[in-house]
Amino acid sequence: MAYELQRQDSHRVYDYIEGDGYPGDQQSLRLRRGQSRMSNQNYHQYNWSSTPAEQDEESSSGPPRDLRSIPMPMALKRATRQVQQMQVPVVSRRESWKRKKTKSLLKLKHGIREFLYFFSLWRSSLQKIGGNFGGGVQSYFLFLRFLVVLNFVSFLLIAGFVLIPSIVFRHVGSSLVNNTGPEECMVYDPNPQGLVVFYSYFLDLLSGTGFMEYSYLFYGFYNNTIVVDSNFSYNIPLAYILTAVFYFAFCLICIIERMGTAARVAVATGGSAVGNYSLIVFIGWDYGCLGDRATKLKQKNIHYRLQVDLEEERIKKQAATLTSAQKIVLHSLRVFMVLVSSGLIVAAFYGIFEATTYSQVNDVKGILGLIFQYLPSIVITAGNFVVPLLCDQIALIERYSPSTTVIVALLRAVFLRLVSLGVLLYTLWSQITCEGGSDHTNNKCTLCQYDHMTYQCWETRVGQEMYKLTLFDFLINIAMLVLVEFPRRMVVDNWSNKLAQWVGRQEFVVSSNVLGLVYGQTVVWTGALFCPLLPVINTIKFFIIFYCKKVKILFFNMENISHNGSITQHSTLWFHS
Repeated sequence: MAYELQRQDSHRVYDYIEGDGYPGDQQSLRLRRGQSRMSNQNYHQYNWSSTPAEQDEESSSGPPRDLRSIPMPMALKRATRQVQQMQVPVVSRRESWKRKKTKSLLKLKHGIREFLYFFSLWRSSLQKIGGNFGGGVQSYFLFLRFLVVLNFVSFLLIAGFVLIPSIVFRHVGSSLVNNTGPEECMVYDPNPQGLVVFYSYFLDLLSGTGFMEYSYLFYGFYNNTIVVDSNFSYNIPLAYILTAVFYFAFCLICIIERMGTAARVAVATGGSAVGNYSLIVFIGWDYGCLGDRATKLKQKNIHYRLQVDLEEERIKKQAATLTSAQKIVLHSLRVFMVLVSSGLIVAAFYGIFEATTYSQVNDVKGILGLIFQYLPSIVITAGNFVVPLLCDQIALIERYSPSTTVIVALLRAVFLRLVSLGVLLYTLWSQITCEGGSDHTNNKCTLCQYDHMTYQCWETRVGQEMYKLTLFDFLINIAMLVLVEFPRRMVVDNWSNKLAQWVGRQEFVVSSNVLGLVYGQTVVWTGALFCPLLPVINTIKFFIIFYCKKVKILFFNMENISHNGSITQHSTLWFHS
């Protein structure tokens, strides 16, 4: 075998000629090279003839591309890497310093990222969950950890600029009270008079009244004062408003940054059936799964996603063969089902309106009064549980494709959960401002533009409703785990009758669990302005929920994990927002 080294255009290009050096062998090698060039024309072509100076100009005109991110065959990447290593670029000291600085910054960035990853919250637990149940369930716990960190950092922001200054300045005597309005409208004394029954403290803890109402937990406790000193002044109302603005801006930035990855993946993959099929076949397998059970679970998930794609193609072909009369019947059925689902949602809104009005009108003490105060939270939670179940059955009757069925059901559930909060706030506002009341009721709102006799501090009342919603949602999660899911598991494992087989083990539905997190965080954002410590309460709530869900899927040894592949494809962006 003879080797010939050829130098072309003062660049190192190695050309190996195999055989005995006959022209026929060289000609066949050229033909093979021409065929290989034609076969690789779809790949990225590396500019072999560019000089180091030209490459520097290209790299300075835009961000440098990593060789690993360029779509080229592995052999071509290796050859490119060898050529880059052989080139000795001639650069100035300034350019050399820039390159060293860039490499140092990248190394420092990777070092900080590895350090933070080592001290990241629940790192080993997340790895265990991902290894046993795959990336779909792990994404739920990652989102839960993100909300825990987001709420805790938000609490630090509020504590640094509002809570701690209010505690310190409350003992300073040089504060100026900034009263704006009639004196009758500034009266606020929620402390109970006389003897207090011992169990009323527990009721106050659940309802946010009594000793809880006049505390740093709610808006009404913070003084409308300006602290003035010889060299220092601090406006507490201004700090309160600006901190709230920065809090919402901080949450918005964190959400946008987290949505970036999901948006890039959604744009890159597209929504075509061929793209989804390629996505499942080539990158659908989760190599983090450990053990036979996790492997079989992932196989079932991929099998389900392929079934969904095939079912969608079958429904599309079936829809293309429908006659005009069949299409009219189908669309009429869908319109009727839309009216039915809309009627259910409107009925839920009307129930929330009536429950809120009834709870505000009836002023009863004791346990019965606590039930009346929690009546809006009970109706909202019941509506969020019952109406989506009925809407899911309606979506099946509408005969959409599987992915469209999932999206329609999710849209209805999201609309119900978010608008229910709007109905609650509107009902509270109508009660506070005496809208739609009698003449006697409207006279109460003449002086202060709101019912100051019933609501001495209306901002605190709104904060109390959001506090009760957060607390009730947490209690429902704990009660479902202890009173429903654990007994269900015990019955299914220890009984072998048909009823136990029909009930089956509890299914962990990723979509509904993520939607519950989104709802809980929305309640916190709604009430954070009137209940400043609601983010830290939500941090504790999500912290406990993490371990409850971990126990639920690990120690209950659940067999049914509903990843909902179509949901993962079409709704990732919604869930992470």
